[in-house]
Amino acid sequence: MTSVFGADGKNIPCTVIEAGPCVVTQIRTVEKDGYAAVQLAYDEISEKHTSKALEGHFKKAGTTPKRKLVEFEADFAKELNLGDVITVNDILADGVEFVDVVGTSKGKGFQGVVHRYHFAGVGGQTHGQHNRLRKPGSLGASSWPSRVFPGMRMGGHMGNERVKIFNLKVVKIIPENNLIIVKGSVPGAKGSYVLLEA
Repeated sequence: MTSVFGADGKNIPCTVIEAGPCVVTQIRTVEKDGYAAVQLAYDEISEKHTSKALEGHFKKAGTTPKRKLVEFEADFAKELNLGDVITVNDILADGVEFVDVVGTSKGKGFQGVVHRYHFAGVGGQTHGQHNRLRKPGSLGASSWPSRVFPGMRMGGHMGNERVKIFNLKVVKIIPENNLIIVKGSVPGAKGSYVLLEA
């Protein structure tokens, strides 16, 4: 994250997203594939890190190998052609003020209930409780139902989930570098991939 100063002089916390250039590598149609979508590729890599099947796929589109392939469902058959390059200006051409950002949140491994669900813990260290400060406490199941109900909040794997942040305000666009600066944070670590939905 970074920050920029707004017109009113306030410091706005922001995230810089590199959004392109993306290349159209496949156009799916209802007649041929059963659904309409466009496949975009991003982030160049060398041919030695690409399988032969993907090499042929990119050559058919007339582009160099890319690292990330994503499909967006919509009927773009008449608007786009194979090999077309999509830049920030194309994405936000009609003056979009807000975007939705989809990404994978940072993985935090196995976490207990205090970190994962903000439990307060069991309490003081009196009455022999010397090692239960960050424990979940009673689960509430005894002879009936003799099991733990699904969805019970317990310790477990935290993070590394698909997260969608809605309505992030577009603060600034730098078209020569394909950069979008949005207000607030986006899911994932630095350098991770995100999807923008305008």
